[in-house]
Amino acid sequence: MRIGLDYRASAGYPISGIGRQNFALEEAFRAHPDVQLQLFGVAPYNHPIRRLIHAPRWATPLNSVHRLHDRLGFEGLFLPKALRDAEVQIYVANINMGLPVGRKPANMRYVLQLHDLFQITQQNNHGSRLKAGIYRLTDYLSIAYSLKVADVVWVPSQFTANEVLRLFPSAREKLRVVPLLVEGFKGEPADIRSLQLPERYWLCVGTREPRKNMPWFVDAWQNARLQFPTVPELVLVGGDEPLNDSQRKLPGLHVLSGISDDELHAVYAEADRLWQPSYAEGFGLPVIEALRVGTPVAVASGSSLDEITPPDSPRFSPTDSSALVQLMGTLSTAPEEDPAALKAWTTTYDREAFYKRVHEALEELR
Repeated sequence: MRIGLDYRASAGYPISGIGRQNFALEEAFRAHPDVQLQLFGVAPYNHPIRRLIHAPRWATPLNSVHRLHDRLGFEGLFLPKALRDAEVQIYVANINMGLPVGRKPANMRYVLQLHDLFQITQQNNHGSRLKAGIYRLTDYLSIAYSLKVADVVWVPSQFTANEVLRLFPSAREKLRVVPLLVEGFKGEPADIRSLQLPERYWLCVGTREPRKNMPWFVDAWQNARLQFPTVPELVLVGGDEPLNDSQRKLPGLHVLSGISDDELHAVYAEADRLWQPSYAEGFGLPVIEALRVGTPVAVASGSSLDEITPPDSPRFSPTDSSALVQLMGTLSTAPEEDPAALKAWTTTYDREAFYKRVHEALEELR
């Protein structure tokens, strides 16, 4: 099988969730004995990545995947001919859209890895209402087009599959649930004494988008601290942009951004518990990352978090503040959970399991 992979996420956003899954697909394809892999992307002139990928002759910034005119140039003007010239049999795009524009060759199959539909279903941070409206419209059209021309659509959870069916019911027969790869941290956790974190703390990772539900969660945590003196301090990884000024000044609240993977490893490992209060998640990487180092979790119900979290882990409604406050009080004195059991749960998402799922998904495209 000669497979072409859209490499724009890896090149432009290597530490993002989608970028990391782009690398994961590359590794899974290279591990298949019958796959010849070709990479397609964009780059500035004289950038070293041009030696690794098929790229347009014109220069394009690496981080241009969200710029409509750059996307159309790549997907419409460059990609169709480049795929034919490279004799690609299966082309895979993993940025929720991005399949070639124009008539698809009869002997070529398209795969869309669709992580979620939050670009068109949720309020996102775009700086202005006008910009947000333009992005929502163009993203809707791009996703709808890619769903239409794709032969198969890989989604990471049944939650995402259900969202696709709700908005695009004609894609029903194309959907395949292929959960993501969540790698363990490489090496040992860093010494994080310089971060000056408290001896005991709870943790939230990923705070920026409104769907992460952070202002609501921080309010509940503050109320729980007033009612239960055993509730620990709170560490947010990802910034405090969603919070208001009074929340940012709360005693016991710590905000981290720009930390290294080794530091994040340690922050996970030393936390008493990870909380994931999102009301919309397509998969939930931080939950698996926490469990992989033996840190227990508590998650909001109603999205993919229901699927990826151990069945006996605490769950809460993402809208019921009083119930969450009571749960925080209960868990602040709960006995320690078995780290070995938590780690064992995550084998479903390790490298071997992911490769097996991807290779099985390829079989129907032969």
